[in-house]
Amino acid sequence: MPSARSLMIISPEGHSGKATTALGVIDLLVRQGLKVGVYRPVFRESESLAGGHDETLEMLLEHANSPLTYEDACGVTYEEIHEKPDEAMAKIVAKYHEIAAKADVLVVLGTDYTDVSSSTELAINCRIAANIGAPVLLVVSGLGRNDEAANATASMALTELKKNHAVAIGAVYTRLEGLITKERKERLCPEPDLPIWTVPEEGFLGVPTVGQLKDAVNGQQFLGDPALLTREASDVVVGAMSLRHLLDRIADGDVVITAGDRTEVLIGLLSAQKTPEFPTLAGIILTGGYRPKGNVNRLVKAMSPNVPVILTDMDTYPAARAASRCRGRISASSARKIDLALQLFENNVDGKDLLDRIAVKSTGVVTPVMFEYSLMEQAGKQKERIVLPEGSDDRILRAASTVLARGIAKLIILGDEGKIRQRAAELGLDISGAKIISPHDPEYVEKYAKVYTKLREKKGMTLERAREIVQDVSYFGTMMVYCGDADGMVSGAAHTTAHTIRPSFETIKTKPGISSVSGVFLMCLEDQVLVYGDCAVIPDPTAEQLADIAISSAATAQQFGIEPRIAMLSYSTGDSGTGADVDKVREATALVRERRPDLEVEGPIQYDAAVDAAVAASKLPNSKVAGKATVFVFPDLNTGNNTYKAVQRSSGAVAIGPVLQGLNQPVNDLSRGALVEDIVNTIAITAIQAQAEKAEGNKTAKSSDNAQGEK
Repeated sequence: MPSARSLMIISPEGHSGKATTALGVIDLLVRQGLKVGVYRPVFRESESLAGGHDETLEMLLEHANSPLTYEDACGVTYEEIHEKPDEAMAKIVAKYHEIAAKADVLVVLGTDYTDVSSSTELAINCRIAANIGAPVLLVVSGLGRNDEAANATASMALTELKKNHAVAIGAVYTRLEGLITKERKERLCPEPDLPIWTVPEEGFLGVPTVGQLKDAVNGQQFLGDPALLTREASDVVVGAMSLRHLLDRIADGDVVITAGDRTEVLIGLLSAQKTPEFPTLAGIILTGGYRPKGNVNRLVKAMSPNVPVILTDMDTYPAARAASRCRGRISASSARKIDLALQLFENNVDGKDLLDRIAVKSTGVVTPVMFEYSLMEQAGKQKERIVLPEGSDDRILRAASTVLARGIAKLIILGDEGKIRQRAAELGLDISGAKIISPHDPEYVEKYAKVYTKLREKKGMTLERAREIVQDVSYFGTMMVYCGDADGMVSGAAHTTAHTIRPSFETIKTKPGISSVSGVFLMCLEDQVLVYGDCAVIPDPTAEQLADIAISSAATAQQFGIEPRIAMLSYSTGDSGTGADVDKVREATALVRERRPDLEVEGPIQYDAAVDAAVAASKLPNSKVAGKATVFVFPDLNTGNNTYKAVQRSSGAVAIGPVLQGLNQPVNDLSRGALVEDIVNTIAITAIQAQAEKAEGNKTAKSSDNAQGEK
């Protein structure tokens, strides 16, 4: 038997939702701290290593976390399994054993039913499962079937599994239409003791992207933003009528197919895209091999459209037929589909039950992926309102789409609503759940200007000047938080750190007992998460500021489930060194112990003594922190910033942050090079901080009420 445990996902037919199920299973396993690999025993020759690629396999490999490459994950081709079945099966099994040692768990993906009868291909899948000793998760589509037919399909597949000595641990019914009741589940269950899970139909997962339609019609992009080829096309409309009637029949996300010589249609559609009142098209396909020429060519290019315009030599109706037959797959670039698929799986499949049946247990370590998932899970338990001031940035819109799809937080986006929603539509993003507010809205401007004037009246602030200031997006967003119209703010993707956090220093200010705002990074190492601070704000902190940083960092650690053991770092450990720098750290450590005797803190201490048990035993044998520190307080910004980057680059750690701490209400700064996933993580962190602030406020209010009652 191989060292890796495995699960094979099989369907008796194509277009069953097998890839969506596999994605959900991989996500579930990765969250247990397991090294998860993907294996595709049979693949099409056109998707071989030399001839092409399997988008589904690439997507699954990207979501998994083992070192398996695309080449590792491929078994044999359809041609091989047909021409020499025994030899091909031997290759499949040998490859499985070869790659098993590279993962804790292998998710094995059955075939896609491309060129042989269902019964023959199903038998091949069953024999593969039996030969590699993998339990089977059966996937059955309910689309277009009544419950009896779906049950019969599952029963047939189970019979084939048993015939070939493979064992099913459960069945997932996907693409089910209508209400899923307890009685309906009982009708669907093919065997009394077989667990089943039911997933409703989500048509969006099957729609093709504009790029996939381009390939289906053998087209080439002529105009538009290439990045928008990844947008999903909700429908295909044949533009064989006059422009006046065509405009009445298009909707957001449509792709219009029209003859390439219908220049009036092309110009009219591109003009409509410049008007927010008209639907935003996903693409335009010009047929017949006609290419705009002369003045028409100059005109449409001058319009600089974002919408992709594609040219094909096919005539209109053959192109329409090819487009209608094109079914979309979830690819690595399909962020919205991936978010939706994961949410569908998580909401409808009992992950704990499935893990128990696979006999997979958590490793007990905390990996970066596990920690990031825990952030989203914790944030989603009590959805806070997070304001995003930089609504004109595509990264913010992409992150917003993911946050809303995964139920992480409620969002408020600042900017022009028409432009933001139009751009989101162009990108194929769903931000319909977000509230969009203009920072120039007179009602809000007047409200915030009055509050800001009162806060800054001793500095000579006037109402007229305040009206100008609060229309800056950073000030507007901060005032939303201060006035209780939002619970937290995330900004900085397009602004400097100073621009992002200066308004909070003027309005939100610091917590009682804390005089300094600082910034920490959550350092996700291979098997644990550490807190590094200050790495972002205070260049040369005093002893009092170092104490503030330590106390705030301990509170941040606790918010994210990390037991705080504080190491006050220096170039010296214990009493071995002297000098102003060491004395500052020694004084800061004493202040932390005085202000917070409940915290475990050690300092001054060198980094090696803080993390290495052997060094700790030699230098500080009786310390409760040495050798197992989780919170690291650096003596200055230069040391902290360089150390976090060195650890990040040398160890492959994921650095999440900076997380600002010490403020009365959460405001967090993004790097201007932030990736979409960085923004999603920061929104989740900000939401968790907001939850903690509310919990602390409720606790304080309750204590106050109790004290009043005792009086």
